[in-house]
Amino acid sequence: MRAEPTAAAGRGQPCPQTASTPRSLTAAVADVADLSRADRWRMYAIYQAHYDATSWARFEADLDDKMCVVLVRNEAGAIQGFTTLSILETSLHGARIRAIYSGDTIIDREYWGSQQLALTWIRLAGSIKALEPQTPLYWFLIVKGHRTYRYLSAFSETFYPHWAHETPADVRALMDHLGSMRFPEFYRPALGVIQFPESRGHLKAQLAAISPAEAQRADVAFFLARNPGYAAGDELLCLTELCADNLRPHARRHFLEGFRK
Repeated sequence: MRAEPTAAAGRGQPCPQTASTPRSLTAAVADVADLSRADRWRMYAIYQAHYDATSWARFEADLDDKMCVVLVRNEAGAIQGFTTLSILETSLHGARIRAIYSGDTIIDREYWGSQQLALTWIRLAGSIKALEPQTPLYWFLIVKGHRTYRYLSAFSETFYPHWAHETPADVRALMDHLGSMRFPEFYRPALGVIQFPESRGHLKAQLAAISPAEAQRADVAFFLARNPGYAAGDELLCLTELCADNLRPHARRHFLEGFRK
């Protein structure tokens, strides 16, 4: 169904551990294999509350395909959000490449605005970069919502596709390589979009809705133009390099904190 990378880190290699404890939320990294059954069902309940066209079997299969999870918990210890990821290893034109591939990501609406999930994730990215400092590390993200697309500009100076810049040929080649490797049947290089025969999860209508004011933003308008089928589950393939020079100051600070630990 999905192509395997030439080598996949994680199944015998523990996740680098990072954690943060702000106010009433705590974010921490765990191995997917260490999640309890109760954790998994709570994660699915949050996901199901925000997405349509999902099922427990599909959710669990996707979860088991990942290496790490960042969990956000409230003061009572209840999971309120999460993001999953795996580390892909491959080569292109003879050069070794690593990529963090992001899977399901959601935080309960009550906690929208909290940055704990994002900041713990970027520290984790720094610790992953530290494992092989000389190997380029990318964030390989498939996006089915405009809010997620906007995270790229919050983290990175340069990312693709971008509303104001053409994607360089070498970056496009890497994006096509990763898209075809991970989704050989469903990646459409001409569009830069993953299209499934039927949705494998899309935001509920009220969450996918875009206000007229939002639609006027250059980044949101671009996302809508490049991924017009987002509401039905189409996903825009995005890529940015995770290195200190390409991160905005606040993200760079947390990335380097993870790198140095």
